[in-house]
Formats: sequence, structure tokens, C-alpha cells
Amino acid sequence: MAETGSNMERRLHTRHRARTTVYVQVPGRRGKLCRARNLSANGVFVETENLGLQKGSVVELAFAINLGSITKIHRRTAIVAHVSRGGTGLRMESYAGR
Repeated sequence: MAETGSNMERRLHTRHRARTTVYVQVPGRRGKLCRARNLSANGVFVETENLGLQKGSVVELAFAINLGSITKIHRRTAIVAHVSRGGTGLRMESYAGR
């Protein structure tokens, strides 16, 4: 866990700056391409305009991760962890649950 000032972060996995685009699909609505600001094994923070997402909402994600000579497409179900003026924090479903 990383401590920042007086706030203790409760992260199990390190966040990494991301340079990828995430396709966010809300069930029953058109999807939207969003820029990922940071990414970890369990979550992603995406820059979003007002998508009308609320904490606890379920969304589908699709994004590419470049691994050098290979690019992998990841598809995940995620839950909205928080919404702020700058974007949306999404907690992704783990691999183990699949």
C-alpha cells in the first residue's frame, strides 16, 4: 500500500500510467472511446465526459495492451468505483472469476 500525505491508499496492485484507449460499453447504450489515465491489474481510471455513470454501475471494457511485438486485446466487466469531474474509476473483474 502506498501512502500519499495523510491518505493511505488501499491498492493491491500498482497503478501504471496508461497510453491506451478504453472502449466503455454501458448495457443498453452506445459505447464510448475514453483515454485511460492509469491502469492496474484490478482497475483503470478513464477520462470521461458525462456518461451518466453512477457508483456501482456495471460496464463492459475493451482495450489493447502493447507487449512489444504483440498487442493483446482485453475485454473485462467492470464496476464503477467512483466518478469525479476528471473521469471515472473502474474496478475490473478478476481473471480468477472467469
